[in-house]
Order: sequence, then C-alpha cells, then structure tokens
Amino acid sequence: MKERLQKIISAAGITSRRHAETLIIAGRVSVNGVVIKELGAKADAAKDVIRVEGKVISVEKNNFYIALNKPAGYVTTLSDPQKRPTVVDLLAGVSERVYPVGRLDYDSAGLLLLTNDGDFAQKVQHPRFQIPKVYRVKIQGRLSKEELKKLSKGIKLPDSIFKPENIQIEKFNERSCWLRLTLKEGKNRIIRRGFEAAGRRVGRLVRESIGTVALGSLKEGSWRNLTKKEITSLLNSALA
Repeated sequence: MKERLQKIISAAGITSRRHAETLIIAGRVSVNGVVIKELGAKADAAKDVIRVEGKVISVEKNNFYIALNKPAGYVTTLSDPQKRPTVVDLLAGVSERVYPVGRLDYDSAGLLLLTNDGDFAQKVQHPRFQIPKVYRVKIQGRLSKEELKKLSKGIKLPDSIFKPENIQIEKFNERSCWLRLTLKEGKNRIIRRGFEAAGRRVGRLVRESIGTVALGSLKEGSWRNLTKKEITSLLNSALA
C-alpha cells in the first residue's frame, strides 16, 4: 500500500514526520534510486527501496516510548555541532534509535519524552492538541500579587503570548521565588522569554509532567519506559 514518504520515514523511527519533510525537500531521500523532492510523493514500504541519506530504511521495528529526567546541560537533539552532551547520551541500554518528542532547552531540566514512533510523536507534540505541561520555575526576586495577576492575563511577546495557567507561588525569600505553572502550548524558550519580558530572570526551570505522565521518583539523568496506560492516555488527549 502506498503512503506518503514522510509518514513511512517517521514510522521507520528515523525521525519525526516534520523533519522527514525537511529531508525530502533537501533531496536526501530516494525511492528505487530516484531522488524525491516533492512532499506529496508516495511509496510502498513493502515493495520499494527507500533510502534516507543513502541508508535503506525498514518499517519493521519495535516501538519504544521513553520518559527521561533530563538534567540541565544537555541538548535535546540527536547530535550537536558544538559537541555538547545530548539527551541520547543518557539512554544506556536503548537498542533502537529514538528521538525527542518536543524539546527542553539546554539550561532546562525535567521530563522529556523520546520515541521511535513517528505518529505518536506527531500527535503528542502538535500545538493544536494542547496537552498540558506542568513546570516548576525559580525566578529572581519575590513576585508580588500584582505581578502574578499580570502574568495570568498574559505577557505579549514578538511571536506569541506567554499566558501560564494555574500559576502558584510555592516558596520564596527576598532573593528568589519558586513557582508552579501550566502551559498547553508554547514557542521555543517561551517561559524564559516571558519572565524576562516581565522583568524577572529565570534561574531554574524543571518540567514535571506532560499530560498524565509525571517525573515522580525518576532520578535526574535516568529514564524509564512509558506504561501502556500512559501511552494510551497521551494518545487519547491528542485525539480529544
């Protein structure tokens, strides 16, 4: 059965469907020896020889769904031109190639999902599904009630609006303040940029949960497999 190339590539666990489209446009995908650059192109994974960057792909694989407690100081990519540590360096014992679902920036820590299931990744990270993510954030200084109200109403940024939900002060002193907040969607580094726009520098940022999947007792730098219940819950949230 013929399917779009980007879907086949993501199903093979090579990369996400979105990045597969970038590879196709760049001419790094071929079918039966012919380079394909059209996003609408289709192929039959059971009959055609499909190569990505010269390597033949196969859709026969075991799916992996991983929860990682990412430490700060790791990049959320498979490789880094600057030779910084990547999140895949933490995945000892994982035999299949997996890739991150969404991102956490270099200086941030907490829950990160990884998989080799392109359809799962596409559904969980797509902005329109607005799966809630809970963060703990340490900011410089003590936040006033007026500032809390302002944040709840939303801070306008050049590319979006930073509007955290359920924002609460957990603890504070005169020098810093720990907050808990929920976001359902967001641009790159939106929490840091949002607080900076409000005049507050973020010292630490930890993501505690994505939908019903929580860090729990998972130690920093460690990973575990998602349960079937967690996988189903995330997919159901994406379909809601």
